Amino acid sequence: MSVAGFKNITVAELATLLQQGELRLVDVRTDAEVARGKIPQGDSLPLHLLPLRINEMDKSARTVFYCQMGGRSAQAAAFAEANGFTDVYNLQGGITAWAHAGMPLA
Repeated sequence: MSVAGFKNITVAELATLLQQGELRLVDVRTDAEVARGKIPQGDSLPLHLLPLRINEMDKSARTVFYCQMGGRSAQAAAFAEANGFTDVYNLQGGITAWAHAGMPLA
């Protein structure tokens, strides 16, 4: 399902993309949430800082956003897409789905 130009992906799809490499994984949760665990390859960029730092990011890079449940990361993906990003994804269910699937946390 595609909304506003970005694609929602499942935990399994993200795991495949991570194995292939060539992507930027962005955790848009707060620092306190990240301290409780994160996807190992993820870079922390809290959602409220995204508008300030979006121009530091490669707009052509495959970019996957995630949060706790998928809501804030959908906002981040829509924002990135609206700002010229061409290959944007949102992790459905967020880190909660990732953890429930038994995937590694850092």
